Amino acid sequence: MILATATVALAQQRLLTIDDIYDPGTRINFSGNPPPDIAWIDGTHYAWARGAADSADWVKVDATTGTETPLFDPAKMESALARLPGITGDEARRQSHARSLTFNAAFTAAVLRIADDLYAYSFDDGRAVRLTNAPGAEEHASFSPNGKSVAFVRANNLYVSDVATAHETALTTDGTAKILNGHLDWVYEEEIYGRGQNRAYWWSPDSTRIAFLRIDDTPIRSYPVLDHIPYEQTVEQWDYPKAGDPNPLARLGVARLGGGITWADTSKYAAADLLIVRVGWTPDARRVAYEVQNRTQTWLDLNVADAGSGTATNILHETTKFWINAEDTTLPVWLKDGSFLWLSDRSGWTHAYHYRSDGTLIRQITTGRWELRKLHGIDEPSGWMYFSGTERGPIGADVYRIKVDGSGLQRLSTADGTHSAEFSPTFGFYVDSWSNVTTPTETRLHKSDGAGVRVIDENTVRALGEYKLSRPDFLQVKARDGFVLEAVMIKPPDFDPSRRYPVYQFTYGGPHAQQVKNAWGGTQYMYHQLLAQKGIIVWICDNRTASGKGSESAWPLHKNFGELELRDIEDGVSWLKRQPYVDASRIGIHGWSYGGYMTSYALTHSTSFAMGIAGGAVTDWRDYDTVYTERYMGLPDDNPDGYRKSSSRFAAGNLHGSLMLIHGMIDDNVHMANTIQFVYELQKAQKPFQLMLYPKSRHGVTDPALVKHLRSTMLEFVLEHLKP
Repeated sequence: MILATATVALAQQRLLTIDDIYDPGTRINFSGNPPPDIAWIDGTHYAWARGAADSADWVKVDATTGTETPLFDPAKMESALARLPGITGDEARRQSHARSLTFNAAFTAAVLRIADDLYAYSFDDGRAVRLTNAPGAEEHASFSPNGKSVAFVRANNLYVSDVATAHETALTTDGTAKILNGHLDWVYEEEIYGRGQNRAYWWSPDSTRIAFLRIDDTPIRSYPVLDHIPYEQTVEQWDYPKAGDPNPLARLGVARLGGGITWADTSKYAAADLLIVRVGWTPDARRVAYEVQNRTQTWLDLNVADAGSGTATNILHETTKFWINAEDTTLPVWLKDGSFLWLSDRSGWTHAYHYRSDGTLIRQITTGRWELRKLHGIDEPSGWMYFSGTERGPIGADVYRIKVDGSGLQRLSTADGTHSAEFSPTFGFYVDSWSNVTTPTETRLHKSDGAGVRVIDENTVRALGEYKLSRPDFLQVKARDGFVLEAVMIKPPDFDPSRRYPVYQFTYGGPHAQQVKNAWGGTQYMYHQLLAQKGIIVWICDNRTASGKGSESAWPLHKNFGELELRDIEDGVSWLKRQPYVDASRIGIHGWSYGGYMTSYALTHSTSFAMGIAGGAVTDWRDYDTVYTERYMGLPDDNPDGYRKSSSRFAAGNLHGSLMLIHGMIDDNVHMANTIQFVYELQKAQKPFQLMLYPKSRHGVTDPALVKHLRSTMLEFVLEHLKP
């Protein structure tokens, strides 16, 4: 009877539609509503914003009990703001319930932006003050560590405002459209400091100075991005250094709040070859620590400069035959005795090392054929260092601790999947956000030894149980040389092993960019489930250079994109073709960005695929930016054959299979010229293809209505050419 009931329930489960996943008015929230990112206030309390995106209330939470109290009184904030000239009641109400507040270190005050000006509000006395009153938008506002000042950037100059008096001081005055003080330019943000991290200044611990980058984009060519939709078409100009072209010129300054700037001495480096990839302060506030790389990123220096004189001392020099990825580097974690913890992938796997203050190695702390992914910090009284890594396996992530002497490694997380930890300042607790391939993110509080304290949010998504979904299978496939490739397969929910099914391969393929993960995949995962319900096997197989199995797995692509990645992809396809349930004549491939590149490369260098959808594809690596491209490919003048061989544009005449090209028409990252240049070569070679362009979309299509159109178009193309 139980079995019969289960069978009926399964039969009653619904099948997915495009509208369920993507329609702006009817889509289902399959990921639930996990709590927003928490912000630790102290060792036992954290803050977060409860409520909707446009109307939230900030609360202070006792970590162990979950007891919530208001972080501030929104009514008082609203009243205080409304009394200031120029602020309407509606605006005051909106700001008092906003998520976009910037807090001081003690969480006793916030700075907010209204129109183009900054305001500060004190929770203790209910005082609101207007900090700025000048033309131009203020960006990147932040409190000083002592909470007495607020720094910001206006018109590419760095300013500071006194919270008590609202007196404003300009720390730099030479900012222009090409000279950026305290603000990152396009390539520094995208490829060095991380997308969305475009603030380029750092407060000293004693609140008396601000270190900042001055980036000079004068040598860089500007590239137009055209919005065709307005009657008066909008032309954006982006300073974008393409491979082989001049880079921005960077300097590191230290501005005193009382006036004056000291420049770190970088005279031993050639200005045109200099990348300043990380900046921070030593705990004593007397020195600025910063990391420097050469243009092709084959070495990295850790330096410290005296904040008063700018005199610089080199502490550490890392070298490699291949590259050191700036995005993976971190600043030292300083210990009270002046020594520091340092991450390096010199062994081929990222691990932690302990150094004396002069750069003398004490010991390697972690070791093994796995990666330390994030160093959370050290609790010096106990001697425990906390980190996240892949010691259990490469497709998940766990939370660990180890003694600084390298002993006592402990895995703190238990459930298989992907764990992301946020530790309290005193390392007494951590909040663990966990998911796996079938479970949306759940949030729990743990003690520092891993013991569970309480469930913060189980985030149960009941809608998932209403649909006929397949359970993904994780697999391993050996490449021709024995390298183990990680893969995941989603079969149709009514899979019949006696049938032969078409296969849709999703790929990215870029260096160290895994797609096979035991983690919740959101709408992308649900789209793959939709394809499976249409009778298509979904296949994701990470080529070795994208596997996350140490830097050593990515190094072999040095100076030659495409070839090794495709060889591994084809080895995965060869395994598929040996399975009796796979139709070898109906295998397709799709990817975006680097995945779009891999799709265009596969269809011009292989006969394995019946179809491909290439979105936002780089088709000529000479078209992409300096920092990313030259890290892997070197300079175009030093590697002309590698650049040409790696670019699908020049192999358009070898196109095999049905191809759809997709691009956002105002893409400032992978310029649409990539697709247009490829189109031109395909046309000259008399090759048929389909093209879909998305106006007002950048590197990703994000407008909900356009996203539905995109996915509907893709689905139609897949069904047409794979014919399940």
